[in-house]
Amino acid sequence: MPFPPSPHMARALELARQAAGAGEVPVGAVLVGGDGRILAEAHNRTRTDHDPTAHAEMLALRAAARVAGNERLLDSTLWVTLEPCPMCAAAIAEARVKRLVYAAPDPKGGGVEHGPRIFAHTRHVPEIVAGISASAAAEILRGFFASRR
Repeated sequence: MPFPPSPHMARALELARQAAGAGEVPVGAVLVGGDGRILAEAHNRTRTDHDPTAHAEMLALRAAARVAGNERLLDSTLWVTLEPCPMCAAAIAEARVKRLVYAAPDPKGGGVEHGPRIFAHTRHVPEIVAGISASAAAEILRGFFASRR
């Protein structure tokens, strides 16, 4: 049975659109606690912040850890519009995120099911659900990069 539609992925897609509007690679992330409430959300801000680590996932993890008062984000779910890169996948493992839900795969830059497959080399491996709203996320990405050419 397919994973049901989620308002959390819908919000992540909206954040990706906001990133595109700001000239950032359109990736959005929403981190949800075990109780279902949003702990943090972010979109890519690498250009805005002049910070190569300011990926949506990293920003959401940092903000949620501050809210939780703990670097361990146990029982949380991270909803993200693109397969996390190796840096973000490692941070997800370090934060002990319970579940990772992502939309579009990233064959060139991904670190979960593509590239170095970071979770094959970590002690903590979240449950992974891939492909939720993949076509919507891919369309946002295609549109963004087409407008840059």
